[in-house]
Amino acid sequence: MFTLVHLDTPPPESLKSQILQMVVDYFSDISPVSLTPSNPLYQLYQYVIGYEMHLYLQAMDSAVDSSARLILALDNQDPSLVLGFALYLPAKDDPDACTLVYMAVQADQRRRGIARAMLQQMVARHPHAELACVAGKVATFEAMGFQVLTAHGPQVLMSTRDYSSDGMLAVQDLAPIFQSKEVRQIHAYLLKQHGKKAMSEAEKQRDRLLDQMTQRALALVHERRASGSVH
Repeated sequence: MFTLVHLDTPPPESLKSQILQMVVDYFSDISPVSLTPSNPLYQLYQYVIGYEMHLYLQAMDSAVDSSARLILALDNQDPSLVLGFALYLPAKDDPDACTLVYMAVQADQRRRGIARAMLQQMVARHPHAELACVAGKVATFEAMGFQVLTAHGPQVLMSTRDYSSDGMLAVQDLAPIFQSKEVRQIHAYLLKQHGKKAMSEAEKQRDRLLDQMTQRALALVHERRASGSVH
């Protein structure tokens, strides 16, 4: 069994390191750019998502009301073990609203109701909850009370209500991360390791993947509209 903990300040270092490890391990599951390890850019995007998560957790230390909140599922027998997490942003000017940023459950703990329980706790605090996911995960979230709103790039926007909130969110800006010295160093290392041609092909592969995901998201929204489940 598991216990849910809700945090509005950064988690202790031992828990934080487990969360960051999960973000890196399940990168393909939770990132909007769901590259596979065979793509040479995989490590670069892994670093970026890990750093983004680090910034969200760090920002929880501030007094800003709209900074991220964290729900942790901890092992009942050993509360030092993180079984799952959900990171979400409350809307600044809409107390009912929030947006799920990232959620993951340890692979050997799935199908035990952990994700559902974390989402239920989030919705209990903010009934107008929103999230974005790839088309393949839409049915899972529909079963948890979310409905399709529209397509947004390679993802589908979903909400517990049939409209989107206008509330402001304190979203991390990824541009500085991509322009950082660390990312440039990783890119240079990958370029040296794989060569210019392979890196160029990796970028084309990423772009093709995003195009396919965008088409799937649009097709799914069109399908839901045709069935009358999108307003």
